[in-house]
Amino acid sequence: MAPQAPEPAPAPAFTVDELAARAGVTVRTVRFYSTRGLLPPPVIGPRRVGLYGPEHLSRLALIEELQLQGMTLSACQRYLDALPDDLSAHDLAIHRALVSTWAPDAAEEASREELEKRAGRPLSDGDLERLTAMNVIAPDAGGGPGFRVDPALLRLGVALLDVPIAHRTILAARQVLLEHTRSAAHELTRLFRDEVWEPFEEGEDDPERVESMKALSAHMQPMVVQALVTAFQRSLKEELRAAFTS
Repeated sequence: MAPQAPEPAPAPAFTVDELAARAGVTVRTVRFYSTRGLLPPPVIGPRRVGLYGPEHLSRLALIEELQLQGMTLSACQRYLDALPDDLSAHDLAIHRALVSTWAPDAAEEASREELEKRAGRPLSDGDLERLTAMNVIAPDAGGGPGFRVDPALLRLGVALLDVPIAHRTILAARQVLLEHTRSAAHELTRLFRDEVWEPFEEGEDDPERVESMKALSAHMQPMVVQALVTAFQRSLKEELRAAFTS
């Protein structure tokens, strides 16, 4: 008789206070986002206490990133409404990581204690080595005991620590993604330049119209990211289905 596979560990559950603390927002903000439909309702647990999961945490991080890109709450809501309903916390973290690539790099300094607090778990020396190899963290440039942290990639990198895939495979996958997304970004930029920007620029000397076009470009970026992620997710599902059901 084949041994039974171990049951998966239950997903973490947070009270509204714990969720707000982990996300770095106020409880009032969490409740406001819920009333606006930006966050799905919590699961009602024992004693009628609302419990939130990793998806809520990832969604809050994505909302924060979209706002940093200049999107209003109404625009954030339209963005989130367009996402598939069954996205996991990992899927949402990928969306946030890709959206954040439009912003300038903003690495932050953190001690090991601060890093573990933000990660929501203890980090072994091996974990730190893997996060360093994934460019999520880097040793302090001055040789101190702290780290420089990429906040956009931290949650995704920590999630990958528990994925049962060899470290070299994760790094190879990262290289594949970098190469192909860079190629897609190059082609999309060329298309925008040739089909939108250059025809607009010809014969136009109005500074206000130029600034308007630049603003349009900035607002298009999150939409392009969403289209890329959605197309990639669908293609990946089709490829995995074909590879493992044939």
